[in-house]
Amino acid sequence: MFAGKKILVGVTGGIAAYKAAEMISRLRKQHAEVHVAMTKAATEFIAPLTLQSLAANPVHVELFEEPKLWNVEHISLAEYIDAVVVAPATANILTKMAIGLADDFLSTVLLATRVPIFVAPAMNHAMYHHPATQANLAILKERGIYVLGPNTGFQACGTDGDGRMSEPVEIVEALARFFVSRDWLKGKRVLVTAGGTQEPLDPVRYLGNRSSGRMGYAIAQALQETGAETILLSAPTDLPTPSGVTRISVQTALEMYDAVLARFLEVDVVVMAAAVADYRPAVQAEQKIKKDGTNCTLELVPNPDILAELGRRKTTQILIGFAAETENLLANAQSKMQRKNVNLIVANDVTKPGAGFGCTTNIVSFLFPDGRKIDFPQLSKLEVGRLLVRELTSLLEVEIKE
Repeated sequence: MFAGKKILVGVTGGIAAYKAAEMISRLRKQHAEVHVAMTKAATEFIAPLTLQSLAANPVHVELFEEPKLWNVEHISLAEYIDAVVVAPATANILTKMAIGLADDFLSTVLLATRVPIFVAPAMNHAMYHHPATQANLAILKERGIYVLGPNTGFQACGTDGDGRMSEPVEIVEALARFFVSRDWLKGKRVLVTAGGTQEPLDPVRYLGNRSSGRMGYAIAQALQETGAETILLSAPTDLPTPSGVTRISVQTALEMYDAVLARFLEVDVVVMAAAVADYRPAVQAEQKIKKDGTNCTLELVPNPDILAELGRRKTTQILIGFAAETENLLANAQSKMQRKNVNLIVANDVTKPGAGFGCTTNIVSFLFPDGRKIDFPQLSKLEVGRLLVRELTSLLEVEIKE
């Protein structure tokens, strides 16, 4: 994702400085050329040698240290890089950036560079909500600086609140979204289904499944990043709609069936990532079913098979399905691919740690009708979505322009 990109990681003096190690490692694994600048305070939390070893480049701390090359190093580095990400970004560095103070190596580079700058605020929640910090963030946003986070949770001071630095994987994904080409699939319309459908028993209860919708939402985001007009048919979930994506909410399998078929002829691709209920109650009670101490028998009737119906109806459309299995992964996925006439099926064993429902990561294999199989290690769901989009460009015979 970052091949050929030169990224400066700025590390300032907060407890979250240790997370910079993981972020640098992730960037290097995706082939970024990483440079590091640390404040003196940051070196109290993590040793420069650690980050130098991970980045495979010298770490800059002192503004007036002898340059590694014969030039004005903070200026040459400012002109050399493609982007800067400051993580953690303390209240102190945000203030320096807002007023243009340049009193160390990092703040001087930030003032001299004209490349995109990302900051990941990290501080106590009271400091984060102080009017001065909020005013500084507002100034930086007005100047076009990208603010990532912060997250909410337990903090080093022993309190809970917002101010936690965004996780390294989130920061790397934000950088990837910025750098990724945005016109691979321009002009293509893609329909993505996501989440687990809910089949009502009565006004209070329903039959459902453990799907969070994260995989489908990640795919929708990856599609939007590459210019596709993306429609997201979503079962109930609390996930935010990805920017630029059109979301249509449904609840039941029948509602999803109708919504998909109504749009099928208008799209180039359908990605069926939703966990659609196979059965629904034969009768939905008009009032809440009361407990009376006796056994209760529930009659279920089959829901229509959306993927199979699309496989029968497709003409030029590309159809991608998912196979979430608990046993005989490859055999079951290959059988589903053949029976439902899909162009690609994404198979995953939901019993594996890091691949089950509700996880932010997944472990998948891409299977094709010609017998090809591509296995992937554990990745974030957004990374899986981006890999799926790359395969989709091949299926659509679209040229990828890096």
